[in-house]
Amino acid sequence: MTVPPTRVAGMILAIALAAAGLGAPGGTAAGSAAAPPVIITAGPDNYRTAAARLRPGEELRLAPGIYRNGLYLRGLQGAPGRPIVIRGPEDRSAVFLGRTGHNTIELRGVAHLELRNLTLDGRNLPGVDGIKAQGVSHHVTLENLEILRHARHQQAVAISTKAPAWNWVIRGNVIREAGTGLYLGESDGSAPFIHGLIERNVITETIGYGLQIKHQKMRPQLPGLPQAPGSTIIRHNFISKAAQPQMGFQAPRPNLLLGHFPPEGPGSEDLYEVYGNLLYGNRVGEPLFQGEGNLAIHDNLLVNRHGDAIHIRPHNDNPRWVSVFHNTVLARGAGIWVAGGTPGYSRRVIGNAVFAERPIRGGEQQDNLVAAYATAEVFLQAPFATGSALDLRPRPGTQRHRGPNPAANPAQGPALIGVLVDADRDFAGNPRDTRTRQAGFPGAYAGPGVPREGPLRIPADL
Repeated sequence: MTVPPTRVAGMILAIALAAAGLGAPGGTAAGSAAAPPVIITAGPDNYRTAAARLRPGEELRLAPGIYRNGLYLRGLQGAPGRPIVIRGPEDRSAVFLGRTGHNTIELRGVAHLELRNLTLDGRNLPGVDGIKAQGVSHHVTLENLEILRHARHQQAVAISTKAPAWNWVIRGNVIREAGTGLYLGESDGSAPFIHGLIERNVITETIGYGLQIKHQKMRPQLPGLPQAPGSTIIRHNFISKAAQPQMGFQAPRPNLLLGHFPPEGPGSEDLYEVYGNLLYGNRVGEPLFQGEGNLAIHDNLLVNRHGDAIHIRPHNDNPRWVSVFHNTVLARGAGIWVAGGTPGYSRRVIGNAVFAERPIRGGEQQDNLVAAYATAEVFLQAPFATGSALDLRPRPGTQRHRGPNPAANPAQGPALIGVLVDADRDFAGNPRDTRTRQAGFPGAYAGPGVPREGPLRIPADL
């Protein structure tokens, strides 16, 4: 596959800007001295009136308490460097209770909006989503939210977008007991989720998907909607279906599913970068990850003691450019399965450590460590431990891998590896030696003695 020069240039520019603190999704350009926000305070009795009047650069601070009437935000538009912020106390003691037949927080036509430090309790009532974007929205940040008990049915969703959405940041949230954790996009592909950043979230006990981003049709023409190539980044998240609510159960779903980008035109060269995540447990026969389109999947831990780990296969379209590298996979069923794909695109599986009954099938395989599921403890420090004792670092004395280093030699590895964000870092953010042509240790860790945890801490209750 020949990578368009505009794609490479665009990615290099984006990463250079990010390194300088510029241009990050939802961020403020470096060097622009944003004025201090205007602070407004409110409580359970007057918050709706106060929220409806917010203007760019204003911050609504909510008092601790029980908020019973939801939050309907329509047409609230901040500005670059002057977002509208709705913030609860750091301990998330501003608690919004679900109401039958209503979305707890509904967004329509919002931009440069931040929601922080809130608890949303759906109480497993019927017809309740936690946060739902029903109209076009962009530059929205959802941070440090706790979204609980939206599990009346598999179609009850903690965070949902049902209209075009771009430059969202979904960071540091806890989602427990939901029908679906995050459902971004529309089922027919008409509501693309574009250039998002999803990081450091804990998503557990979902009936269906922990996170799904829907496939995309041709990108609509909307003011401000990105047309240049870019990435949606999914990093440092813990998504577990080791435990699932019993109510409202329907069809089995993966922990994480990514649909394809537009087949041609703007968006067709976009990329999902999925790294530094721990995908754990799926009891109902589905894989931990399923994807199609353009995918870079690296430096993740995937543990499924019940079935499969990674499926790259056609769903609504085909896999295109795919690179699966430096992951550690422990799966009782299939480890990495690559099937189908659009001709002319490479689908590479490089430098992974895979311990499964059927380790790797399909793709262009190179320099992977593969072994049976039951033998993982020969190679890894504590692969069958429970809770935070789980340790998938290689054992001391394990042979270094002798294949080419995909991060140091793009010609031997993924075509865009040199411009992927954090491709030179392992699962915990430890640097890899990218100066040599040696791949070093296979799998998600740079070596036996590196720190085990970084931005994502391994939960104690696995």
